Amino acid sequence: MSEKDLMDQEEIYSKVLRAGRRTYFFDVRSTKAGDYYLTITESKKFTHDDGSFHYKKHKIYLYKEDFAAFKDNLEEMMNYIIDAKGEEVISERHQKDYKKEGFTEDTATSTGSFTDVSFDDI
Repeated sequence: MSEKDLMDQEEIYSKVLRAGRRTYFFDVRSTKAGDYYLTITESKKFTHDDGSFHYKKHKIYLYKEDFAAFKDNLEEMMNYIIDAKGEEVISERHQKDYKKEGFTEDTATSTGSFTDVSFDDI
């Protein structure tokens, strides 16, 4: 089988989801026997101090026999999160006025859990 035939056999259908520094790739691929399976790849871009960058990738292989259970668990987990916290994104990265619940510099100093350190002492 030629390299082109192998590529045609593997790459059946693809979708891309860009989400900030992360990109998710959903790819339908073919087994040697001609059956299909799904790969989900998370690719995250990391930038070095010198301006160069690299990507870290994580991949999940999902086979048809696991689709129903995977879908049920994923749906259950997503529903739990939405029911517990709503759809609004709550994070320091997404909200400029975000304050971690129960923690401020004032409470840290008054409780004694915050210490001012001078690196000249080290």
